[in-house]
Amino acid sequence: MNSAPHLLSEDRADFERILDEALRNAHDRPDLAEIGRRLNAEQLRTMALNATELIAAAAAAEYQHYAKIREDARSPVLAASSVRESVLDAEDDDPPGSGAGLGAVVTVLLPILGGTAALIFLLVGYLLKALEPAPAFADSMLAVGWFFAAVTVLGLLGAAVALLVTALRNSATQLPAQESPGRELPDEVARAREAWRHALLERGILPFLRDALADPSAHPTTPGPPRRVKHLPKIGYSRPDFSSPDEGSTDGQRPSFSSPDFTSPDFGGPDHQPD
Repeated sequence: MNSAPHLLSEDRADFERILDEALRNAHDRPDLAEIGRRLNAEQLRTMALNATELIAAAAAAEYQHYAKIREDARSPVLAASSVRESVLDAEDDDPPGSGAGLGAVVTVLLPILGGTAALIFLLVGYLLKALEPAPAFADSMLAVGWFFAAVTVLGLLGAAVALLVTALRNSATQLPAQESPGRELPDEVARAREAWRHALLERGILPFLRDALADPSAHPTTPGPPRRVKHLPKIGYSRPDFSSPDEGSTDGQRPSFSSPDFTSPDFGGPDHQPD
């Protein structure tokens, strides 16, 4: 395979982690024991990052398989997203005066209004009861206040039940989160990812590091293929050699110009025409 698809941005973090791990454990490998003598780990890391696509090409087949398996595993997520959007669109299409909207308003306003009324009636009723003699309607004020207190409690319970129902309904259409490094992947996707990571390490990163250490012309800012590391050719320009021609050569002499020789014609008789 001559070329490989570019690594997606979500996979570049995996590439860097594998590279960092290889450099961190380089001294445990005899073939990478030269790290630190001519090129240190940071210089090798810079070189490898500059050659990311070329190194990744060594594991192109495994990466294509991993990307396909991962995309297929995400298809149910896209389907769930479509279902959720359909549900939300259906809810948005409800008329403004529907029962669901009225119920929400009542659920919110009932505890507020009921609690306010209960506080007013109870406060006035107990103030009237403190008078001597107490007015006859003080007991009625207290009864109305306790009625509104009961309405407030019922409103709070109704609001709690409505929130619970809404939470359960939303959880049914909630999208699963994208896989992250700390989240367990499906088995088939995890195996494909591990195969790509292993191929990337063994056929891409480690050969690149070995060749970079073995090549005396390698430079940390120069990208190169994973099997052959070379520096960029030195590009120089020399000034063209402009020299004056030799004075003795005829090629260098300036051309000489002489004015044309104009002579008057020899006019004579008719027997003597000019030649």
